[in-house]
Amino acid sequence: MIRLPLDVHDPGTRHRTEGLFSAMWSVKRTLQRDARDAVDAYWAGDVRRDTDAKAWRLELGLSREGMERRAYQHMENSRHLAHHVTKALVMHQADEVFETSVSRHLFPDVSGRRHGRPRVGRWWDYTRIPGRARSHTTSRKWETFRLHGTLTGHLNTYRHRSLDRTVTTPEQVAALPAGIAVLEQPRHLPTPVRPTGRIQTGEVTARNTPKTRAATWWDHTGPLAVLFTGGADAHRGDLVLPVRLPSGSGRWPRLVHFLNNPDTWHKIDLVRRRDTSAPGGWAYEAHLMVLTGGYASPATKARRAAAAALERVGGIDGNISNLSIVSFPNTFHPADGDVEAIRLEPSDAELAALAKDRRKDRGRKRALDRSRRASNPVQYGPSKRQQARAERRQAAGLPARTVQTPGGARAANKAGVPKQAYRRDSLSAGYRLNRARLAEAAATQAAAKDHRARRIAEDITAGHGANLIVEDCDIRTWYRRWGKALQATTPGRLITAIGRECEKAGGRMLRASTFTTKLSQTCFCGEKVAKTLADRIHVCTACGLTGDRDKVSAALCAHVHLTDPDDPSTARPDIVQARHTQILFHQGLQEALSSQPQRGARPSRGRTHAAAHKPDASGPGPLLDKTPQPGTGLTPNETRPAHERHKAHVGTAGCTELVRHPGMPAPHRHRAGITAVRDDS
Repeated sequence: MIRLPLDVHDPGTRHRTEGLFSAMWSVKRTLQRDARDAVDAYWAGDVRRDTDAKAWRLELGLSREGMERRAYQHMENSRHLAHHVTKALVMHQADEVFETSVSRHLFPDVSGRRHGRPRVGRWWDYTRIPGRARSHTTSRKWETFRLHGTLTGHLNTYRHRSLDRTVTTPEQVAALPAGIAVLEQPRHLPTPVRPTGRIQTGEVTARNTPKTRAATWWDHTGPLAVLFTGGADAHRGDLVLPVRLPSGSGRWPRLVHFLNNPDTWHKIDLVRRRDTSAPGGWAYEAHLMVLTGGYASPATKARRAAAAALERVGGIDGNISNLSIVSFPNTFHPADGDVEAIRLEPSDAELAALAKDRRKDRGRKRALDRSRRASNPVQYGPSKRQQARAERRQAAGLPARTVQTPGGARAANKAGVPKQAYRRDSLSAGYRLNRARLAEAAATQAAAKDHRARRIAEDITAGHGANLIVEDCDIRTWYRRWGKALQATTPGRLITAIGRECEKAGGRMLRASTFTTKLSQTCFCGEKVAKTLADRIHVCTACGLTGDRDKVSAALCAHVHLTDPDDPSTARPDIVQARHTQILFHQGLQEALSSQPQRGARPSRGRTHAAAHKPDASGPGPLLDKTPQPGTGLTPNETRPAHERHKAHVGTAGCTELVRHPGMPAPHRHRAGITAVRDDS
């Protein structure tokens, strides 16, 4: 899938696009309400459901065909919809509502779970109009959005003045080094014009003259544009949205991969996203699904090939403030490689940027609250300070002062329910602008975190191989304990990105249940070493191993075997192999696992009352030469198994015969500083 930015600077084009989203939103909202009422009736009919549930669902219209018929009926009853949408769009919207709301609620998944009752979404959350896929058996059949033009035509139309004249094809542009300007697109792209004239069909008439036909959009070979024919009663012609492509040569290999062969174009979804700088507050994109594999640059392919050639097996231990990775050669012999250990945690610059973003978010939220209170002063009471000031003025005989922005609680009844719903408040233009900025900033931060997770996953697979094992922890319990403290590290996002990168490199990341392994309470020698959350140093009195708690768990995770790779509960630690590894890698293992206490291991901000009790600051902290206090129990959140999820874990599909990580051909040794305490990259 490739995202194509659209230019909607023209007021008429933007008005039609906004009208299209408004019409499709009304269709989706109506279908969601119908689905909610039908589902309520389905569960209320106990006798009919017990007698013949399928017939009862069909009678209520709880099927794909039933939802499509509802959509057609709404379109016929609301005549204004025909000016904006088509039956194909309405039908595909009905299919999406059935799959995402009705089907997931009525039918359980593989884990036996159902989704909740269908809900009606919000206008601000409606950001995608699903399109229908083109027909690859019938020529020129696109029922919703269509993409016309060619990559060569776009290059010829917006060719940069400084581009070498010998470069005339997209393939030649893709071969250029990065940093060369290829396109010179204006700020406001002109709307492509429909071809005119007559086109020869290649046939001849009875008089031996060439047959011709009128030119259509299918004959357009100029710049790329997304086309929508409009509703059946539309009188304003086709909706044409110009496409803006990257101007630098560094992005053109990816463009050639996705856009150079029109036969692979399959489906287009029209998407909008918040953009306060864009006219109307929305930026529009076309998400083109292409029937081809994803694009990978030559450097990415070389890096993944090198990661696949590493004959290593590693373990990962995720923590609230860091991520520890320890890997060994797959033979667990020092002659085939050294032990590698690293701990990744946010750098000082990343923590400062995160704190700055939090301050901005708090400021925007306070501004939103003040704006809502100022626009709806009747719905709020005065604060204690404002009320005390009013009493002082009254006692002094001064006239009462009108409070422009009340700071007290919202007016509610005895049950605490607000007398007026929040959706009925009057909102100012500044409130809407600040709300859009807040949503835009949240989307930007999420994209930055995804990029950081991908970059870290690439570094981990490049240094420790593509065969890794991670503890199957329930990240949701961490968020209930520490809350915002996890926003800096996002362990769940990191582990998901690592699993995806392992699959792309030809390996796999397995998950081991903490209930069956209990790695944080086990030593290499097999002795149980009980620790609490406050104990960050592993000290074994039996074998004398001393090291960082998370690194020891990660090293033990590399010695876990799974009877069924798809079932984390079948994981068992191989203590015999772990003991042999401890003997063979004695000096290197001690150096790799020894480190200073972790920075941020005991978060003091952002955690709730359910968090672990903070240890006594007056007493001494954990030392390398001290043993844990007697009677300490197991760590609650590390020994609790993760709940069964309704989706398969990342990296647990497509393998049935793997019991332990197999060896990879072409041995390649990699050593990146086994004594590194942290990696600020």
